This record gives sequence, structure tokens and C-alpha cells, in this order.
Amino acid sequence: MKQYQDLIRDVLDNGSWQDNRTGIRTLSIPGAMMRFDLQKGFPAVTTKRLAFKSVVGELCGFLRATRSAATFRELGCKVWDQNANENADWLANPFRTGTDDLGPVYGVQWRQWPAYKLIDADQTAQIDAARSKGFAIVAPLQEDGRDKILMYKAVDQLRECLDTIVKNPGSRRILFHGWNCAVLDEVALPACHLLYQFLPNQSTGEISLCLYVRSNDIGLGTPFNLAEGAALLHLVARLTGYKPRWFSYFVGDAHIYENHIDMVKEQLQREPFPLPRLQIADRVPDFAVTRDYAPQWLEQVEPADFSLLDYQHHAPLTAPMAV
Repeated sequence: MKQYQDLIRDVLDNGSWQDNRTGIRTLSIPGAMMRFDLQKGFPAVTTKRLAFKSVVGELCGFLRATRSAATFRELGCKVWDQNANENADWLANPFRTGTDDLGPVYGVQWRQWPAYKLIDADQTAQIDAARSKGFAIVAPLQEDGRDKILMYKAVDQLRECLDTIVKNPGSRRILFHGWNCAVLDEVALPACHLLYQFLPNQSTGEISLCLYVRSNDIGLGTPFNLAEGAALLHLVARLTGYKPRWFSYFVGDAHIYENHIDMVKEQLQREPFPLPRLQIADRVPDFAVTRDYAPQWLEQVEPADFSLLDYQHHAPLTAPMAV
């Protein structure tokens, strides 16, 4: 994890102090990148202990499109508790439905993106084309004196990515998004890791992933998000018959919170251990072996299906999460 240590040094050496919504200053730089070869190891931080069970618990919650902190807790991840129940702005938000509700966060957008079409009522060919793609008529309405038809469907962006990897791996459009402008006022936390692009390579039998993160807490968020993104790539590779290869991680605002400075400096004093390997349980179908395409495992996979092998790490380090 030398790249992670280099990122910490870069922020400490070149960052500037910024104020933000949490009230805790950050030392920040604009633009950062790390790139990992997953054939050489899994990017689990070794300069402190990674909360791996929480990582894969959150991932499974996203894959199930949950919007409840209670579901995340059941899956072994408690990181959403504060955002759901202790964020004053969210507690006062009229879109919050009650205890543990988070709104349509991450996985809801991944698996159930709310898609609408507003079509002139006399455009029957357009309406029929939309129906053929799964859109249903919601209601007739008028706009600027013209009769319109409102149509809707929930788009499973991640499933469409897997379908395309299997059917059209040469596509350069295999991506999904978590930044839905229409619901930013309806969520406890707008997506930080928001754009994922899969890049299959038919000639090598490998698949890579580029992930863009708009804002990243280097002390707590980066190790978590690195492991989660890499685990997702491993799962997608298994379900589509590829080997996971390059994981590229781009950050817009890379920052360290003022009360995390001591924690990250401690990590710079620690020598990284060799990277572990990720193992997915045999019960999860391997398309390369079975040739049986089983995308339903996106929501059937359990946290216990993921394990780290040969994971060596230094002592745990803790710091408060800014909400």
C-alpha cells in the first residue's frame, strides 16, 4: 500500500486548509489517483487493520439496493448509523421516512435508478419504443398546452453492465452512476464514489475498473472505498468469466480531516505488509467454469462469501467520522 502512503504524504505536504459542511477543517488537494494490479494482490490497507467485514457488508447492502441503516447493520456494517440518525440536516429533511432511513442512496441508484420519459401523446412510435424497453405509462399530463404521456421504469444499471460485459464486451459504455441530480435533496449523503466504468479485455480475458470519487476522506474513507471497489470488480469478474486486473481510483477532492492528522502520520511510520488475496466462496457461480450466466447473484451474495487470505496488518487505528 505504498501508493496510499504516498497519497497521505502528498496531502500533508501540498494540501491547503479548507472549511466544509462538517465544521471540521480539512487539508485538501484537488485531483489524486492510485492504480492497483489485482493480479498482484488485493488493495487492503496494511498500515492499520481494515474493517473488512464492514466493507463487504456495505457492498452487499448496495447490491440489494437498501436505503436502511438497519439492513446495513444486519449485514455487519454500522458506518451508516450516524448519517441516518444523527445528522441534524437529515433529521429535519421532509423526505426522511423515519428511524434508520437514508433515502435512495448508492445502491438504490445502482439497481433501481428512477428513469422517466415525457413524450408527446401523439408520438405513438416513441411510446411503443419506450414500452419495448420496459417503460410503463404513469399518467397523461399537459405541458405548454400540449398533451403528454409520462412513462417510468427503474433501471438496474449494474445488471445492464453485466449483460453488456457478456454480450458486447467491446463496448466502451459499460458504466453506472450514483449521482442522480433529481434526488440529491432526498438522501442522507449524496454519493461520494459515484462513477464506475468496467473495461473488459477479450484478448487477455481480464476486466478492469475505473472508479471516480468526488470527495474522499483519506484517513477513513479511502481504505474502505478501495477495498469495496476492488471486491465489486472481483465479483463482477467472477459472474462474467473474466479475471480482475487493473483497478484505477480517481479522487476529485482528496482530504484529511484535522482530527485525523495524527492517525495518518502514524501510518507513515509503519512499513506496509505484502497485500493479501481476495477469495470468493465456491457457492458463488464462476461463469468461466460453468458458462452459466447467473447475474441474480448480485443480490444473493452474502458478506461471508468474501474473505481475505494472508492478510497481515499493523494495529488498528481509530478516528471519529465527520458527519
